[in-house]
Amino acid sequence: MDIIRILLSILLPPLGVFLQVGIGAQFWINILLTILGYFPGVIHAVYIIAKK
Repeated sequence: MDIIRILLSILLPPLGVFLQVGIGAQFWINILLTILGYFPGVIHAVYIIAKK
């Protein structure tokens, strides 16, 4: 299941974070990072998924 989340995180970073932690602080941080730049959002999303 983590492989699917990582692939979704590459395509749409907030979706991968949402599937991992739901709507919480990490989700909103990821949305902000994705708005500021696509790659920071991807890096953060992969980190959140790999951390668990």
